[in-house]
Amino acid sequence: MAVSAKNIKLMIAGMLVMASGFLLLSGGGSDDPQVFNYAMFDWRRLVAAPIVIVAGIVVEVVAIMGQFKEKE
Repeated sequence: MAVSAKNIKLMIAGMLVMASGFLLLSGGGSDDPQVFNYAMFDWRRLVAAPIVIVAGIVVEVVAIMGQFKEKE
């Protein structure tokens, strides 16, 4: 098989990391559209979430491109 079990586990881990990054981006909406909500410029949304998403993408690239030796 072209993809080993370790690669598949890393792909799943990368997907979970990216999903957690997208969860960090969510929320903070306002109930009243006339009121501006400054929570959208929170550190969590502007810094932490993109870093987590990019880390998940890096894990995915390593999982796809990496060739790991299987234990015999």
